[in-house]
Amino acid sequence: MTHRDSFVIESIFKVKSSLLYRAFLDSAIHSEFTGSPAEIENRIGGKFTAWDDYIRGEIVDLEENRSIKERWRTSDFNDDDEDSLVEIRFVEEGDETKVVLTHSNLPYGSGEEYRQGWEDFYLKPLRHYFK
Repeated sequence: MTHRDSFVIESIFKVKSSLLYRAFLDSAIHSEFTGSPAEIENRIGGKFTAWDDYIRGEIVDLEENRSIKERWRTSDFNDDDEDSLVEIRFVEEGDETKVVLTHSNLPYGSGEEYRQGWEDFYLKPLRHYFK
């Protein structure tokens, strides 16, 4: 059995879940807050690319303003690597939203690099975007 990496990141944002949910699924907003082109088919079964095709995948499940599930990979994955799985949950708590991002089934040894990538290229820019 091949070992796989996974991690969970929790982060609080001072905006409603609907704004965060849309930021991950709207091509224009996603491109704006990350500073890199993204193309997202906002539907179950929809394909997406981000960061000049470095990231690509497919939306597996959507629960409006509550969760996004994706099959996800980067151009760093080997051809024989399975897709990883990303689940982003949005939990409103008063006037804040807790984002719980779970990334699993990553190639062994890559988890920390991808965790840092989510922090640097998504969560920090998203926090700045909604200031």
